Amino acid sequence: MQNIFRNIMFAECFAVAVCISAPCQTVSSAPTLLPAGTTSSVFLEGQAGLSAFRTDAENQNPGGSTDAQNPAERKPNGLIMRSIKRGLQDQKKLYAAPFKVSNLKWDALFLAGTAALLATDKRTQEALPGGNVNLYGNISNVSLGSMSGALVGIWAYGIKTGNARAKETGQLELETLANTFLIYAPMQLIAGRQRPGEGTGNGDFLKHHAFNTSFPGGHAMFMWAMASVVAREYPRPWVKILAYGAAGAVSTGRLLGRDHFTSDILVGSALGYVIGRYVFHLRCEPGLSESCHR
Repeated sequence: MQNIFRNIMFAECFAVAVCISAPCQTVSSAPTLLPAGTTSSVFLEGQAGLSAFRTDAENQNPGGSTDAQNPAERKPNGLIMRSIKRGLQDQKKLYAAPFKVSNLKWDALFLAGTAALLATDKRTQEALPGGNVNLYGNISNVSLGSMSGALVGIWAYGIKTGNARAKETGQLELETLANTFLIYAPMQLIAGRQRPGEGTGNGDFLKHHAFNTSFPGGHAMFMWAMASVVAREYPRPWVKILAYGAAGAVSTGRLLGRDHFTSDILVGSALGYVIGRYVFHLRCEPGLSESCHR
């Protein structure tokens, strides 16, 4: 019976395994965020009283004042509408990525690794070292809180000082977290996996249909997503060590704290990492970070 549950889960993993490489290969298709420079021409009629008009009503030249004259027309295209539009575009690409022929080999590797861990989850759990479970949980929570606080501080600094790179960090982190949640939520609802301390301890699937279940590991997923973005926005060795070290601490703490099975942590960490990487390379502004190559 457990094998049936696992087979069902494999199908779900395939449907939402958005990326083990695919998102990062779609960078070249990133949409242009700003319209190219445009021209406008004024034609004067020979008869008096006829007014000039622009041939391209949607664009303006670099010195034009169209936006200043009609500020209300640009409000619908502000941050909220742009974020919604970009989020929908991201989700479409993320969910479609595993089904591209060029990515099937990566899907197979990902599913094979997940299957191997699923088959050995209980034995791995029993072999974990003992200790203070609450301590492991506290380490995980402190690491997650420290990372979140640092990123909020970077964004606030960017807003206050006008630092474009810091502002981009905050914006991309929010976009990454939103995309991560929209993949994490349906996986949690569909998988419904029991935690190590629930039921028979086998981690059976389809037992819950709510959030806060075992598969995938949510703390690890969101943490690796955040770390992936900041490590690319500021590609310094010490930043990468701190970011990925904190992400590793969260993953390890959740595992040793008996909150998740090994497969939960692997799937959550892998998906979070590639979603963060995807969003950064798709949305980063060239010239702000040396890691941005779009």
